[in-house]
Amino acid sequence: MAYADFTEGAFSRRGMLKGSALVAAGGLFAGHPMGAALLAHDVSEDWPTVAAEVNKYLAEKKVANMFVTLGWRQEEHAHTIGGGTLAMGGSTKVDEDSLYRIYSMTKPVTGMMTMQLVSEGKLGLDQPLSDILPAFANMQVQKEYDGAITDDNLEPAKNPITIRHLLTHTAGLGYNIVQQGAIKDEYDRLGLVPGQVSRMPIPGVPNPVPAESLKLFADRLATVPLVHQPGTRWSYSVAMDLLGRVIEVVEGKPFDTVLQERIFGPAGMTSTYFTVPKSEVGRLTTNYAVFNGQIFPIDPAASSIYLDKPAFPYGGAGLVSSPYDYDRFLRMLLGMGEIDGTRVLSEAAVRVGTSNLLPSTVDLTGSWIEGEGFGAGGRVKDNAFGWGGAAGTAAFVDFKHKLRAQLFTQYMPSEAYPIQGSFPDYVRKDLAAA
Repeated sequence: MAYADFTEGAFSRRGMLKGSALVAAGGLFAGHPMGAALLAHDVSEDWPTVAAEVNKYLAEKKVANMFVTLGWRQEEHAHTIGGGTLAMGGSTKVDEDSLYRIYSMTKPVTGMMTMQLVSEGKLGLDQPLSDILPAFANMQVQKEYDGAITDDNLEPAKNPITIRHLLTHTAGLGYNIVQQGAIKDEYDRLGLVPGQVSRMPIPGVPNPVPAESLKLFADRLATVPLVHQPGTRWSYSVAMDLLGRVIEVVEGKPFDTVLQERIFGPAGMTSTYFTVPKSEVGRLTTNYAVFNGQIFPIDPAASSIYLDKPAFPYGGAGLVSSPYDYDRFLRMLLGMGEIDGTRVLSEAAVRVGTSNLLPSTVDLTGSWIEGEGFGAGGRVKDNAFGWGGAAGTAAFVDFKHKLRAQLFTQYMPSEAYPIQGSFPDYVRKDLAAA
């Protein structure tokens, strides 16, 4: 099971948005009772490869923390490996209730909300996007990828963008962390910036002002040429952020409200936020940049940009969550939409959303998912579904073995260390040995 492409790009641009020590039970969840009854023992002896790698990172002080959870089926307890502290040199240990910037692990959440609307008949997988957002009816496409935005380099879209295309990054949309040249400049100029990293300026990294709302984001995006013809190439994009606008139009409510009412609330995810409440800053980790083998804080918890309300809720890379909370999301997926007796999503939404939804017309050559599948916001391979985040996090569910697995840490870019991409392989190795 090769998930090497959980890593998500270079720190200068791609790594910005992509894509990620155990103590006695009595002190782990002080002030946060939602997880206190769910603490499980360290299972390093059962997962020796995973434990060895995690403990090596901690011993060599490459990260402030690294926390792994592994759970079976619908069992309430998630077993844990690793630890560390919220920040380098700090004394507060991480646990299942610590808060992490999960970046592109937001995408499967948005994807599954979309699939729920499909299962309810409010959307169709192959429905044209323009049915919901008419501005996308007559898109132009670049003839030369990342070339000029001029009439001689543009042609009409040969097919409409569909909901399936958005879910699978095959709509032909761009990403300011992926594109180069004129198209990237246009994304930056229009504030098509679906994510945030730090309050402080980062040398060599532009900091454009994002569009002020999801509506404005979508309206402006419709004016920018596509970088591929819809349905022809897999290309990482702002598609999941655009789906946030689709969801709020269909539901008639703000996107973040829909997620709270339809997923977070019913699933018991009480620590998943677009904006971290100031009352919870005491369990927020610090995010670091890795330069020349050294790490530097770029988003300290006390002054984190995630304490501010974002310009709009970023459906592709905007969430902060805890290992406990995101494990509940994975448990819900393993339960085919149900957790602790509560139906969150329909079984059809989960079964279809975690299957390969790629159009048969798509060329995967040279892409991050060549030889694999893609579902509603996550990679599909070997009966598993998952994705990673720009700050080193990763999570997946293995339906064959009824296993859920997560890696939590905080550093950028995610490919600075190999642990994120190798994590599922380590899990599989130990699983095979057992």
